[in-house]
Amino acid sequence: MTAVVNVSRRGFLKGAGVATGGLVLGVSVPALDAFGQQVAPAQPGRLNTFVQIDPDGTVTITLTHAEMGQGVQTALPMIVAEELDADWTKVKVVRASAIPVDGMEPAAMGTGGSRSVRANFEPLSQAGAIARHMLLQAAANRWAVPVGECTAQDGVVSHGSGRSASFGDLARGASYLTPPQTVPLKAPSQRRLVGKPVNRLDAPEKAAGTAVFGIDVKVPDMLVGTVVHCPVWGGTLKALDPAPAMAVKGVTRVVPLEASFMVIGTGYWPAHKGAQALKPQWDLGDNAKNSSEKIDAALEAALKKTGAVVVDRGDAGSTAKLVKKKVTATYKAPFLHQATMEPMNATAWWHDGKLEIWAPVQDAGRERYSVAEAFNLRPENVNIHVTYLGGGFGRRIGLGFLRPAVEASKAVGRPVKVIWSREEDMTHGMMRPVAAARLIAGVSADGTPLTWDNRLVVPSVSAQLAPSRVRGGVDEISVHGADELQYAIPNQRLEYAMPDAGAPLGFWRSVPHSYNAFFIESFIDEIAAAAGKDPVQLRRDLLFRNPRHLEVLERAAKESGWGTPPGARRGRGIAVHESFGSICAHVVELSMPGDTTIKLDRITSVIDCGMAVNPRTIEAQIEGGMVFGLTAAMYGRIDVKDGGAVQKNFDTYRMVHMAHLPPVAVHIIEGGEMGGIGEPGVPPIAPALANAIFAASGKRIRTLPLADSGIDFA
Repeated sequence: MTAVVNVSRRGFLKGAGVATGGLVLGVSVPALDAFGQQVAPAQPGRLNTFVQIDPDGTVTITLTHAEMGQGVQTALPMIVAEELDADWTKVKVVRASAIPVDGMEPAAMGTGGSRSVRANFEPLSQAGAIARHMLLQAAANRWAVPVGECTAQDGVVSHGSGRSASFGDLARGASYLTPPQTVPLKAPSQRRLVGKPVNRLDAPEKAAGTAVFGIDVKVPDMLVGTVVHCPVWGGTLKALDPAPAMAVKGVTRVVPLEASFMVIGTGYWPAHKGAQALKPQWDLGDNAKNSSEKIDAALEAALKKTGAVVVDRGDAGSTAKLVKKKVTATYKAPFLHQATMEPMNATAWWHDGKLEIWAPVQDAGRERYSVAEAFNLRPENVNIHVTYLGGGFGRRIGLGFLRPAVEASKAVGRPVKVIWSREEDMTHGMMRPVAAARLIAGVSADGTPLTWDNRLVVPSVSAQLAPSRVRGGVDEISVHGADELQYAIPNQRLEYAMPDAGAPLGFWRSVPHSYNAFFIESFIDEIAAAAGKDPVQLRRDLLFRNPRHLEVLERAAKESGWGTPPGARRGRGIAVHESFGSICAHVVELSMPGDTTIKLDRITSVIDCGMAVNPRTIEAQIEGGMVFGLTAAMYGRIDVKDGGAVQKNFDTYRMVHMAHLPPVAVHIIEGGEMGGIGEPGVPPIAPALANAIFAASGKRIRTLPLADSGIDFA
């Protein structure tokens, strides 16, 4: 996913200054309301705040990362409030737009790679701790006592003499003080908020239906449009008669573009109806003959050839005589769409040489520059107001879904909200690429794998989105999760090939880990079966160099009751995988009432993400990632026919339903360095499920989705 740059302590402190009756501490980020409009400044002439303490004691924190359901709107303020010793009931959050930020690179506003909390923990902690110190000093100055005799708790500074003052009362005096360079942070045992289960700050407005997502944005004098693309990827628009659309009541304009057209009107449904009335003439181009069969043939051909060498460790030749059995398997995974519940949308207003955008965007900092470059504007004349995101998963990165709204506003000279239909989004998004792997293991007489040969074939996401990441024929993104094998196998080789799939590719929740975990963890199970070993025992034997992985494995085995007889036509499957700095294991327990029908009985999940800022959010994210990955494992696939996507909506791109889900238990281990939580729950679920099916039925499935092998819920 998009890299997120740490914000320096200096950057956070740069905005510290005197407020009108309050303390302002932070970077230059404008505070916005839910509609992306700037709120009242903290002081005359000051519009930029990060942490603000008002006279009434309210602590306002400006959020620079997108809230797309992962809980950063609660976790990040918790970090500040912990070190600040604020009264949590008086903390509120506003979201930042993408104007230039002192001390912060554009990427620091990006939300992806499960980095928002772990990248900001240190600077946010320092921001809170320094603000607390300034408040303590202000109190000490007022009472003429040593600052070390003052303490802060729940928004109040106290002294042993019985005197006390609220943060709001002290904020003005504190704002005159010079911030210290650094302040020691609390020991973990002193924390009163971080590490505790806290209800999400965004939950009440989402439950009440008042939360503003991109699709809810309303701007005065706004029109609404929709976009229709050429049905073939890479095709262009030859001709278009706008008359049928203009005859639809409410349609005001038809805007033809190079490979698409937009219909704009007084509302979405007039625009949609107008678009359906048109009969565009397309130049389909050479890609019109592309198909799933053609792409699969390209993957098969690449599997048979030598690829670029990514990993070559050990000396397989020296152990050749010890290899008594070879285990070989080929695995495949399909194209997948992010399928966010909120369709793609953006609102743009091009006026007076400036451009404003309101959108559920994951990377406002970068997209501001992308938009400026694409439309020949100066970056300082472009601003992106970030709304709530109705799911992201990598889909809301890039210029693609913003461009139609900008083009529409430029054409009509008014604010325009462009909403993509579900069909347009699913057929013209950025898919997770297809992937295939041929794995060969050489096993000793006692069942120990001595050699590991992985030939990985994946069309390159980076070649389309970040070409600099492709070096020597290797896309560094595609091989993540396969290039650092967690198991201590002495001889390892990884080759990689990146055939062109002729399809738009992009990031998908957990990116390459989603397919590499399926390949690796399924194959480890196959090695165990071939060697006559218990799958947990084999993993245990091979994880002696990775104590954190081993602890996660052991906890998952214990909590799931691994080793106890599951019963007839029942099975347990396990998978362990590290991604984004965290280690996650799932154990799926299921029964098979029929030869191809399954019933999920229980899922046990264990996550080691280092420090747990908000356990409640971690549990929700692991559960959500598990369900996201379970849907993909069971049903997810995008087929290609005549140069375009076949699946267009949820009737053919199926979802797992609540009725299919069993009880889920999430266990959190606090271990080493902090890791992410938004994505690590996804990768292990597909192999754990497939391994459970094998345990229950003896049927090994190597191609996703499982529905293609006739597997479905009972």
